[in-house]
Amino acid sequence: MTVEQKGKSLKELEDTIAKAVKKVGGSKENDLCKYLPMESGGYMHHFTLRKMKYREPSQLGTLIEKFIIKVDRPSAVAPKRRAPRGSRKRRDNLSFSRIQMERMLQLARLAGDKEVISMLSPRKSLPLVKRELISSIRHNRVDQELWNSFVDCINADSTVSSES
Repeated sequence: MTVEQKGKSLKELEDTIAKAVKKVGGSKENDLCKYLPMESGGYMHHFTLRKMKYREPSQLGTLIEKFIIKVDRPSAVAPKRRAPRGSRKRRDNLSFSRIQMERMLQLARLAGDKEVISMLSPRKSLPLVKRELISSIRHNRVDQELWNSFVDCINADSTVSSES
């Protein structure tokens, strides 16, 4: 196809698009998308319309003629069915409410399972653990969990600094 023919077909397509936009009562060429069905289901995406306009103008012109101009009353195509939001989330991750986590933590404490306790205990920063530990000392309370958290934070902090 020569440049002259391409310019002529693009001009013809522009006229066809203008006629179709007027027929559907739209204001811009993207309004035509809802009237052009796709083989994969649903209606044409506006990016596809734009691509076809410049790459395959004759094919787009044929589609517009067939589904909008030659039809008495063009009808909008139903949108493609989409997967509901969150449908790709992994199902093997269990999420517990804060109350459920506290109950499981309490059961682990009653059973004396230190590994499960450390897994279920919320991670606290070193400054927060220090403050809570100092506060418990001021109130003459012994909290072994808090001390273990402090030791874990110090160990984690030292492994991070030694790796750097």
